[in-house]
Amino acid sequence: MAEIATVARPYAEALYRVAQQGDVAAWSEVLSELAQLGAHHDVLAFAANPNVVAADVAATVVSLLKSPVTAEVNNFVAMLVENHRVSLLPEIYAQFQVLKNTNAGAADANITSAFEIAQPQVAQLVATLEKKFGRKLNPTVTVDPSLIGGVRVVVGDEVLDTSVRAKLQQMHVALAS
Repeated sequence: MAEIATVARPYAEALYRVAQQGDVAAWSEVLSELAQLGAHHDVLAFAANPNVVAADVAATVVSLLKSPVTAEVNNFVAMLVENHRVSLLPEIYAQFQVLKNTNAGAADANITSAFEIAQPQVAQLVATLEKKFGRKLNPTVTVDPSLIGGVRVVVGDEVLDTSVRAKLQQMHVALAS
């Protein structure tokens, strides 16, 4: 995967520089849609079809977008199609988000809970986590009953696991050694 990240990085950095001159949020939304398209098997197969001209592939990909399409978006998609880089779209989006968050002093937080968490509890948890991590967090909450209880939070490469499952695994390791 390091190779994909290495190839995608210059695209993400260039796009972020362009986005800073305009609307970063709009670019983020367009890239999110493009990342979904770039991960879709049928889109990748269509883009790789040697019987279809690159301009037709680019026009088709752009036509699938719900967000407003600018000349820059058209140029970006056309360049990716021409260079056979449509499959990089998910990684370009991921790296763009990292640049966006870094510039805003924020980070994405993946919060996994054993049970559904009400919105006020999520807000309180995020406020506590922001103090701990020292930056603004953009939370994504998922439910995983296998945690048994508690939460597991991943922010970048930092993991805070207060789940019952993690505590049971720690006890198992301690007792087994």
